[in-house]
Amino acid sequence: MQRTDIADPAYFHKVVDCQYACPAHTPVPEYIRMIAQGRYSDAYMINWVSNVFPGILGRTCDRPCEPACRRGRVEEANAAAPEPVAICRLKRVTADMKDDVTGRMPKVAAKNGKRIACIGAGPASLTVARDLAPLGYEVTVFDSDPKAGGFIRTQIPRFRLPESVIDEETGYILDLGVNFRGGERVASMKALMGEGYDAIFVGCGAPRGRDLELPGRKEAAAQIHIGIDWLSSVSFGHISKIGKRVIVLGGGNTAMDCCRSARRLGGEDVKVIVRSGFDEMKASPWEKEDAMHEGIPFINFHVPKAFIHEDGVLKGMTFEIVKAQYDAKGKRKLVATGEPDAFFECDEVLVAVGQENAFPWIERDSGIEFDEWGLPKLRKDTFQSTVANVFFGGDSAYGPKNIITAVAHGHEAAVSIDRLLHGEDVAIRPDPMTNLMSQKMGIHEWSYDNDTSNDLRFKVPWQKAEIALASIKVEVELGFDVATAFKEAHRCLNCDVQTVFTEPACIECDACVDICPMDCITFTANGEEEDLRHRLKAPALNLAQDLYVSGELKTGRVMVKDEDVCLHCGLCAERCPTGAWDMQKFLLKTTPAGQGARDAVNRDVTVGAAS
Repeated sequence: MQRTDIADPAYFHKVVDCQYACPAHTPVPEYIRMIAQGRYSDAYMINWVSNVFPGILGRTCDRPCEPACRRGRVEEANAAAPEPVAICRLKRVTADMKDDVTGRMPKVAAKNGKRIACIGAGPASLTVARDLAPLGYEVTVFDSDPKAGGFIRTQIPRFRLPESVIDEETGYILDLGVNFRGGERVASMKALMGEGYDAIFVGCGAPRGRDLELPGRKEAAAQIHIGIDWLSSVSFGHISKIGKRVIVLGGGNTAMDCCRSARRLGGEDVKVIVRSGFDEMKASPWEKEDAMHEGIPFINFHVPKAFIHEDGVLKGMTFEIVKAQYDAKGKRKLVATGEPDAFFECDEVLVAVGQENAFPWIERDSGIEFDEWGLPKLRKDTFQSTVANVFFGGDSAYGPKNIITAVAHGHEAAVSIDRLLHGEDVAIRPDPMTNLMSQKMGIHEWSYDNDTSNDLRFKVPWQKAEIALASIKVEVELGFDVATAFKEAHRCLNCDVQTVFTEPACIECDACVDICPMDCITFTANGEEEDLRHRLKAPALNLAQDLYVSGELKTGRVMVKDEDVCLHCGLCAERCPTGAWDMQKFLLKTTPAGQGARDAVNRDVTVGAAS
């Protein structure tokens, strides 16, 4: 194998698994250390720069960082249920415990004469506004709803996300001088184009819920509701009660919000009925757990067949009972079991079987092209449509995802818009800003706490069930207190503090090999990767994690380190008699829109041309 190029930002970024997995690349270990130090406002601002909505995401994020967390892999052999650090809930800690951060928000530059229109006031559009308004752009955000937030406000129930948190965090952005035109629906893209905006960003989400055209659907329409529309009506107070017997169709997060909301609005017999198996349900595992904790049953492998009604009054639904069958290639299909159809009585049905994009307001002769699935054709990584100054992001770009993905889209679209309006190629992207800094405080002392905690993941306390289920506005999760946040923060393995090896200083004494508690380090003859992975002291079987390979040492061997289950404990560096190992903090920050990003790109292009 070739010597690992640790100067490439991608290498150590990939070692910080949580940050690498986060679409917005939030520097997770950096802010968790600050929580452990009681620096909540600093931790909040680190989050705010990258993910924009720490208090919102600390309650609602889909948490792609947590399955990637190294803690789960390290504990796997030693715990019955290995669990990652509670990254999401620690993010909430920064929001709950911070001081007033109003004075730490960006100062707005003088207006530069450029006007930007953002359609939809959801997370993608608000991120674009947050990035561009401080640079002097005049940003106008349109939304059909009277208050900003988009689907954050309309589809996430208040028992998961209090409205005060939404108001606070959307307010930080609108207070940057953004012109918010709430209650104003954009009805024509061509008309908007004619208003002379220098760039337009479409962040209107995926606003149409899928329906089920089954027998009885039209006749019993009054008792059958599209899930996302129903949640929106509940959010704005248009609906405050529901029938006692409720069926929720679908297995995603929207279905979980529907069933839990129905439970609080008077539903006594609420059940979720899904065509797939439990493990195949798209809802996040914790969303399913929360629903079951509240006594809501899931009925799997039932395919809806008909809405049963009497003179237009819904009486129930019939379902075909199926099972999963797999072919030789592992492809699944659902086949009937031959059992009689199942019938479930109900008073109302909530249909939460998916969402899709709808752009009836974008004229097909506007120049914006769409693909066969009705999604806009976009330039890769730039979010630029076939009309050069029109960009898409969030669910409106590639279909329904989640809040943190929409935020990531917004950041990238803002970079594209800024480059376009400065006459530069939007396809050339700025490299992230990175550095490596030694953590030495002495011969065997580090500036970070390298004592690995043996605590298992701490549970977030819940409101008492009789209180939580009595009102749709009572927040269920109470969040960590200071003491628990401190202990949970210490479960972080500081994966951004890297083990950096300097081969000229190595005398090949194998002291680091002997002391490594995870058998991560091996000195051996070089070879092809597949062969080398199986010749290490402990085989490196996680192919998604790169090996750290040194150049040739004095004996002709190489040092090979398996990054996969490293504790970042620093024992190798403490034991090394020559200082060949060092613990160096790697910090990566994605480059935002602005002069700094343009200068970095232009500098890289100039260097590349010169070489």
